Amino acid sequence: MSDTTDQVQALTEQSYKWGFETDIAMDLAPVGLNEDTVRLISRKKNEPQWLLDWRLKAYRAWLTMTEPHWAKLYYPPIDYQASHYYAAPSQKPGPKSLDEIDPELLRTYDKLGIPLREQAILAGVEQPRQIAVDAVFDSVSVATTFRATLAEAG
Repeated sequence: MSDTTDQVQALTEQSYKWGFETDIAMDLAPVGLNEDTVRLISRKKNEPQWLLDWRLKAYRAWLTMTEPHWAKLYYPPIDYQASHYYAAPSQKPGPKSLDEIDPELLRTYDKLGIPLREQAILAGVEQPRQIAVDAVFDSVSVATTFRATLAEAG
């Protein structure tokens, strides 16, 4: 069992070789999960009260649950209080040119193969024509083109 644990630890401590990370300034919730964290996330996302109530109800239900134990499978208990549950790139006032965009974010767009024109649209520098694009970082939409048109469509 010790060999397996050593192998898993070695794998989890190595660099992620199948992709990349983007090191940009982030707005992070404090580590841990509680009702205050749920409220913070809902506030950051400008959610309506009914959705916050639903999330709090779900959180309280989760607190009463026990984790299943699967046959012939062992893993250490998950420490749910050791993670950030909200992370989003720090927001700045609207840029006037691509020169004002975090260079690391532009490198990420480039790695993803997003053409320069679409990078400018996602950054809010140019207005979109007839395309709708949503850029998501850490599960948070950071740029959505055609927002008004999409809102009209519901």
